[in-house]
Amino acid sequence: METPDGWRPDTLAVRGGLMRSPFDETAEALYPTSGFVYSSAQEAKAAFEEEIERFVYSRYGNPTVAMLEERMRLMHGAEAAQATASGMSAVFTALGGLCAAGDRIVASRALFGSCFVIVDEVLRRWGVESTFVDGRDLDAWREALATPAAAVFFETPSNPTQELVDIAAVSELAHAAGATVVVDNVFGTPVFSRPLDHGADIVVYSTTKHIDGQGRVMGGMILGPEELVAGPIQTLLRHTGPAMSPFNAWVTLKGLETMALRVERQAATALTLAQELEADPRVLAVHHPWLESHPQAELARRQMTGGGTVVTFTLDAGQEQTFAFMNALQVVDISNNLGDTKSLTTHPATTTHRRLPEEARRAAGITEGTIRLSVGLEDIDDLRADLARGFAAAFG
Repeated sequence: METPDGWRPDTLAVRGGLMRSPFDETAEALYPTSGFVYSSAQEAKAAFEEEIERFVYSRYGNPTVAMLEERMRLMHGAEAAQATASGMSAVFTALGGLCAAGDRIVASRALFGSCFVIVDEVLRRWGVESTFVDGRDLDAWREALATPAAAVFFETPSNPTQELVDIAAVSELAHAAGATVVVDNVFGTPVFSRPLDHGADIVVYSTTKHIDGQGRVMGGMILGPEELVAGPIQTLLRHTGPAMSPFNAWVTLKGLETMALRVERQAATALTLAQELEADPRVLAVHHPWLESHPQAELARRQMTGGGTVVTFTLDAGQEQTFAFMNALQVVDISNNLGDTKSLTTHPATTTHRRLPEEARRAAGITEGTIRLSVGLEDIDDLRADLARGFAAAFG
């Protein structure tokens, strides 16, 4: 799996980590096997004692999965990568591998619902203390990190209201407090955001979004220093079992090849729609990092190269009208997924973020009128017409 030095991300997304079989196939080989055989009992013993490097069991590692891990590692300039069965298993395994009873996590309050549950409920049962802050407020981070912590965790941009966290500044504060910085880069995407370049230690993904990006398979990825990713994180992953399947890895490898083309087109459409929604008097607020009106627009342009594929907007309406808007859409599907070639919409307050306490939802700007729109590859005029259908149904 040797890759020439100097290849750029778009080339690495197609050719990085390629490991051909003796048949010299063009496409990556799929190895749908649970286990591997040994030439002798001595070889098996040496493999389990890690005296030799080889695949032993697909829960530990698989050639197809290894190609995806290596490709993502090279694209991010990371030391190590571990694939997981889903994005949430990536988040849980990363944080669980870093924290033990008595440790403390400091997290942004603007988290995806399941991420909030992991930090606020699951890890608390393990004796891990959690502190939540307004991720936009450096003084809040500074105060929270005046006390030592094991980990810092945040999304930037956040799901769904697209609040940004200053990766470089918070990483500096976190490291001074002894914390490892874990960044969920799903909204940022590998195309537009490179948190490791700004001081973060670990990046996690749901590879379901954008990387496969075509609604086919689930997966997650953890990238960062070998000491951590190939150490305690790998140990937790191997022995608790949330491994990515070889088939899912193979599909994701093929998705990775076209990711930049898809995401750049989706992001261009998303920005245009965001600008048009912002001009509509029936819309109270529009959240997209590339809008000039975004309160952190300068930070967005400093640590990202594009605004992403999601537009979140709040109608001047309650739940009934908002549901009428969504139900009238004919091109855009109602779904809690995002980062797909098909445009998708969801109502965060009653789906993805329903587990957040009402006060936390309000603080994050999620109301009964808030809609998250993940923009796909459809013709922009068809999407415009669909949104007009929604407005007509909701407002007459």
